[in-house]
Amino acid sequence: MKPSASSVSDKRRVFRQLHEIGCFVIPNPWDVGSARWLQSLGFKALATTSSGFAWSQGHPDNGISRDMALEHLAEMVAATDVPINADFENGFASDTQGVAQHVALAVETGVAGLSIEDSTGHAAQPLFTLDEAVARLRAARQAIDRRGGDTLLVGRAECFLVGRPDLNETTTRLRAYANAGADCLYAPGLRTAEQISAVVAAVAPKPVNLLVGWAAELTVADIAALGVRRISVGGALARAAWGGFQRAARTLAEQGRFDGFAQAAAGKELDAFFAADLKARDGSIDED
Repeated sequence: MKPSASSVSDKRRVFRQLHEIGCFVIPNPWDVGSARWLQSLGFKALATTSSGFAWSQGHPDNGISRDMALEHLAEMVAATDVPINADFENGFASDTQGVAQHVALAVETGVAGLSIEDSTGHAAQPLFTLDEAVARLRAARQAIDRRGGDTLLVGRAECFLVGRPDLNETTTRLRAYANAGADCLYAPGLRTAEQISAVVAAVAPKPVNLLVGWAAELTVADIAALGVRRISVGGALARAAWGGFQRAARTLAEQGRFDGFAQAAAGKELDAFFAADLKARDGSIDED
């Protein structure tokens, strides 16, 4: 069921307000069930994860097609009552015209925000040149503006993830993306308080998204004190789920033991949650 234009507009308005003050956590579900569960915990917005979704479909990260991504975004928007930010990889295009066309299609799914990376996917040249990356962000901005301009655009500098952990290059790129029309800036791979503070200061007053996908010593309160506006976890929740599955499956396959199920979620608890959740959404439950 396609969400109404008014509900999409409301979600986008709320999403922009979240970026204006304070710090919020925007966790990353990989399917409808994980999205509904996270929503029930009170998170005010959710973000898709390209890696988590790809793994659920039997693909590596960056291995899904544009159409797979668009179908997933539409499904996630329709299934949730909170704003959805799209991990839209590098726009699934190498040229600005393709980025613009694909961003327009992503906006039509009803997402409240979307990110565009500056990574090429090619080992020999892992990042687009700065001029190319800026042109791509401008194309994304123009595509959004032609459709009302209320979808939030996130500019991502992938330097730290592709083996170029240069803070000067990262901040230079992020400032350029801000000038090209990005509403929020994101440099995945930052780990230290010093790195985080430097990025926040470099792009101020634009909001910064921080990826925390590991067992970090910093808490949400610590990160908020550094000036970060939002915190995402990328594929970390999906990896945590896969970790439990892999440990249990390997114990069964290699040792013939079943104690890998010891910390599994209770089926009755999951059934109760999703039955109540479905009833709240549809007003009825199909009886077997």
